[in-house]
Amino acid sequence: MNGENVFAGAYVDRSGHLRKDPDWLAEALLSSQCLFAPVWRDKCLARGEPVHAVFLSRDVVSQYLDDENVIFLGMFRERPAFALNVGDGDDIPFAAEGEYHDLRYLGSLLPIDEANIVAHARALVLWHQSQKFCGRCGSDTRVQSGGNIKVCLNEGCGAQLFPRVDPAIIVLVADRDRCLLGRQASWPENRYSTIAGFVEPGESLEDAVKREVHEETNIRVQDIRYHSSQPWPFPSSLMLGFTAIAASDEIQLNDGELEDAQWFTRKQINSGFPRLPYRLSIARRLVDDWRKKDR
Repeated sequence: MNGENVFAGAYVDRSGHLRKDPDWLAEALLSSQCLFAPVWRDKCLARGEPVHAVFLSRDVVSQYLDDENVIFLGMFRERPAFALNVGDGDDIPFAAEGEYHDLRYLGSLLPIDEANIVAHARALVLWHQSQKFCGRCGSDTRVQSGGNIKVCLNEGCGAQLFPRVDPAIIVLVADRDRCLLGRQASWPENRYSTIAGFVEPGESLEDAVKREVHEETNIRVQDIRYHSSQPWPFPSSLMLGFTAIAASDEIQLNDGELEDAQWFTRKQINSGFPRLPYRLSIARRLVDDWRKKDR
């Protein structure tokens, strides 16, 4: 596929070998060249018109520099880049440098490389916050590999904890000149989207597509084809996009996940109803790519 989804793209050299070099990391943290992407209350710092992410220098963030707050992201624009957890207190850190915004807002406004790295930063900060204790024995953990691994401090356990990524399929189901869209009750009025769901243990991606579509809408699908993927850091999903052709057409809401599901023609979608998913999402790209086709 041409183009990239928001938050995707290899704009950061993740430099896995450097994560494992404590001497290099210590030197990088002392350098005036390093960049810090602060995350406060799961929000990212930005400013300007057009909007751009704010990356802070070492001298500005020095009070926050300890192993538990700093996570090495890789080399960004040929400079060492770190995520910086600045907590969730009432006092807003670095307020003079910009404003903190939700990543769903920033995603479609930031330059694509900046959207990529702040999504990376936010995801790792949230993972750190959820992994203060070992999931196996309950002991405290400490950071390793520049914050990309946590290790249980219990010598009898010593488990290594890695950042979690949850795979989920998302699929545009087509039937000639119409496509299948559904909506959840909590969504804004008249908003519909493509069918999606998490992959279950022991399940292939293709089987997950078939199962989710049938569970939610009763539709059987065939000719499943991979489209593209999108990291979705809300908090830690990887959206795996597909297209499929309908092998049946009678909709029935089987599992209660959706409030409604319907077939929509290209003419209906181009008319402005239903309201489509947000532009930053892979769901929107799936719909847009489908409606541009002749068939």
